[in-house]
Amino acid sequence: MSKHKIVSRENLLPFILVTALFYLWAVPNNLNDILIPQFMKSFELNRLQAGLVQSAFYMGYFLLAMPAAYIMDRYNYKTGMIIGLLLFAAGSYMFYPAAMTGTYGLFLTALFVIASGLAFLETGANSFISVLGDPDTSAQRLNFSQAFNPLGAMSGVLIGNVFIFSGVEHSDAQVEALKAAGQYQEYLHGEIMRVIPPYMVIGTVILVMAFLIWKVKFPAETETGTHDKLDTEKPSGHGHFSKLFQYPHFVKGVVAQFFYVGAQVGTWSYMIPYIKDYLGKSEKEAGAFLFASLLVFGIGRFVSTALMRKVNPHSLMGLYTIINVVLVALAVFFPGVIGGYAIVTTSFFMSLMFPTIFAFGVKGLGPNTKIGGSMIIMAIIGGAIWTPIMGLIADKTHSMAWAMIVPLIGYLYVMYYSYIGSKPSGPLFDGDEKVVISN
Repeated sequence: MSKHKIVSRENLLPFILVTALFYLWAVPNNLNDILIPQFMKSFELNRLQAGLVQSAFYMGYFLLAMPAAYIMDRYNYKTGMIIGLLLFAAGSYMFYPAAMTGTYGLFLTALFVIASGLAFLETGANSFISVLGDPDTSAQRLNFSQAFNPLGAMSGVLIGNVFIFSGVEHSDAQVEALKAAGQYQEYLHGEIMRVIPPYMVIGTVILVMAFLIWKVKFPAETETGTHDKLDTEKPSGHGHFSKLFQYPHFVKGVVAQFFYVGAQVGTWSYMIPYIKDYLGKSEKEAGAFLFASLLVFGIGRFVSTALMRKVNPHSLMGLYTIINVVLVALAVFFPGVIGGYAIVTTSFFMSLMFPTIFAFGVKGLGPNTKIGGSMIIMAIIGGAIWTPIMGLIADKTHSMAWAMIVPLIGYLYVMYYSYIGSKPSGPLFDGDEKVVISN
């Protein structure tokens, strides 16, 4: 494996700031896993309707990732990241009028705005970290930065479990009594109002981060790997969308990310209902299982980053996908204690997939890295598509276990990508913007 440094000393401060973004965008991503059961209760939704939380959220990624890439290609990474942070803050503040009016559609709009901001952040940050050093260490560097993402995810779930879940769950008889007393709608509105304080605090923190990003000078990280200019200088080249299709490993990477994100988002979105259904836990207890899942996810990120110093990333990700196929199969066919703990354990082996697929997909793209990175981020639409499909399967079969077939299919494709589809091909570029391979 490469002995080169993950990041140089002169790029350390921007590396730290951008790595912090990986933590911050995970908070709203995983608060969605709390919002789904909370909205199911507050708005009396079925699982398909509740799955629209993820559809609205990941649609923002899909629609804004490409514009984000074009803006950053035209200007620089810093501009894109600041725009993303401002959108992130604006969407967070929109939770106040949404809760005050009790409008589900307005909540979905706020989530769309947040995700639009995150599309800028993820498109910029993943590409920026990927090119911020030796190409041979790009997967290791990106896995290190992404290792802070599950810490944000755990924070999001902890915030939701403490401040959004009230712990009050009424039986059917109690609900009927509240309705008869004319108090049920007041109870539901009180549950909705619990989302306001967390999102107001998040919006404020994000504005502070936007100020810090604005004040710190970034290296002019271009898609061609030129790292020695200040971000005030004009980039030396621009990417072209049409050229991306010359790279089979990139195209297959987009598909792999589509399946992986669907598997990850679907698993976490419905983990609380799965645990409640098959282990008989309360919503707060089920929330603790989700927190544990994200904890092992975070541990997996750090462990995987260390393992990549000794083990080929392609082989490591392939092994992880094989293990997850087995674990999800247990969750499908043995719902209960075995399935519940198996589905929690999958998070450890999910841990390296997103950053590794991203790093494999953009490897050797040269001036097309930003545009290519945006398309891989657009593949996050898998979360919007597969999550409501899982909800539909659960509603039709009355089985959350059978809905886990969707993540199982996703891991099978990622397994193919790990061993075969991710091998670089096409007119590849090295770090000096020279074509090094053409096949």
